[in-house]
Amino acid sequence: MFLVERREAFEMKLLITFTVFLLVLVGCSKDPETLVREGYDEAEMGAAIARARKEVDEFVKVLAATNADSFSVKAPIKDANGTEHFWITDVRYDKGEFVGKIGNDPGIVENVKIGQEWRIKKEEISDWMYVRGEKIHGGYTIDPLLATMEKSEGDAYRRKLVR
Repeated sequence: MFLVERREAFEMKLLITFTVFLLVLVGCSKDPETLVREGYDEAEMGAAIARARKEVDEFVKVLAATNADSFSVKAPIKDANGTEHFWITDVRYDKGEFVGKIGNDPGIVENVKIGQEWRIKKEEISDWMYVRGEKIHGGYTIDPLLATMEKSEGDAYRRKLVR
């Protein structure tokens, strides 16, 4: 009887360990829905980043005047796993740097978490945007990503983007 109970306990521990392993494996393999790894034109993305950097002073002026409903900048963040671009929300500008909070869950890098404060120099951003009403100003890196979206989602963004 004692051996049967020990075997059942061992089998239960084994089952629990295996279940936890599967849950961790499945949970870790799922990318956040904001992460886009492929399907966009990289040259178009590079041009969008260059345009955002060229026009960033326009964004700084609007931010200083608080003349919009919300403000964000996009920051390339690196670690040993690669580079991932995050929208930094609740942005303020302080001595040549934007300061705000990581706006989405990471899918590649492991050195940040959603809600964490982040600082980035003005010349290092990969995009910026501000929203007035239903309209998105800036957000140039959204354009190359439209090709990766369902048609209805892409069309909704196209209606909001001010170009």
